[in-house]
Amino acid sequence: MEEAIQYRKIIHIDMDAFYASVEQLDNPDLKGKPLAVGGSEVRGVVSAASYEARKFGVRSAMSGIQAKRNCPQLIFVPPRFDRYKEISRKIRKIFFEYTDLVEPLSLDEAYLDVTVNKKNNPSASLIAQEIRKRIFDELGLTASAGISVNKFVAKVASDFNKPNGQKTVNPEEVEPFLEKLDIKKFYGIGKVTAEKMYQLGIFTGFDLKQKSLEFLEKHFSNSGQYYYKICRGIHNSQVKPNRTIKSVGAERTFFENLSSEVFLEEKIISIANELEKRLQKSKIAGKTITLKLKYSDFTLQTRSKTLPYYISDKNLLIDVAKELLYQERLKNSVRLLGISMHNLNNQEKKITSEPIQKSISIQLQFEFKE
Repeated sequence: MEEAIQYRKIIHIDMDAFYASVEQLDNPDLKGKPLAVGGSEVRGVVSAASYEARKFGVRSAMSGIQAKRNCPQLIFVPPRFDRYKEISRKIRKIFFEYTDLVEPLSLDEAYLDVTVNKKNNPSASLIAQEIRKRIFDELGLTASAGISVNKFVAKVASDFNKPNGQKTVNPEEVEPFLEKLDIKKFYGIGKVTAEKMYQLGIFTGFDLKQKSLEFLEKHFSNSGQYYYKICRGIHNSQVKPNRTIKSVGAERTFFENLSSEVFLEEKIISIANELEKRLQKSKIAGKTITLKLKYSDFTLQTRSKTLPYYISDKNLLIDVAKELLYQERLKNSVRLLGISMHNLNNQEKKITSEPIQKSISIQLQFEFKE
């Protein structure tokens, strides 16, 4: 008699339009209205959009100007990240009542491994339903969930019945479920890769499954093996409650484009101050400093330097960032400037505190007109 295969039970919880929903929760006058967090109709970038705004094509990372064109009645509100973090901590507290295997991806989403759980509930679907109900009852916010045998399928499934819904993909349903999906719905396949796949005649998970490993490695290099596995529902990554920080960064979007390195030097100082605080709070340092420039035409450029020693001091950060700034001439006026630290000294550390994101970044700050 063959032994039954033991599958993991993974839940991916994703809050619905989190930042915008928190704003609507705190200000009832905003409920039911198209809302953008961040940006403005004159300047800046949208950090999040309510579902009412999304109906007009407003999306995160869209310029405020374009968002206003898409939705003339759009309401802009400044982000309140301290408030979002406060709510996020309360949500995670609920998660930990069910399992200690919680892996946050950001403030508004996380994986939970409930194969063995504190409620002794054998149904991951019922656990997800209960968690979502508690989030709504206790915090007034809705969440969506995906439930399956691994992180990849659970994350794809969580987007299936948004908002305020959930989808379970049982072991025998995994491959049929993935075969029918448009490959742009696959987590890890971005817009550029999806376009390339379309050109190669790959439109669905089924099409992707017909391609050999050699074909995928030829056209997608190291990512080929990943694509080969995920279309078959193979993803063995475990839920990791203690994720090592890979990078720390701070960045700022300006109210007016800056065309001179002299003006950018002033911004480097304030950004480096923020980055130093973040590094010291996490008690880490790094060797690689990256300067990020987003130009007025939205093209992006990064310049990096790796030092022979670890640093976290703002004065050293400023010196290196200025050196990178003058490494070559600006291609255009600059709308966003960022500094990030990589190659950190925490790779061997065991982090025992509350789970943290893979990357820590000071969220976009916008210079609003007085």
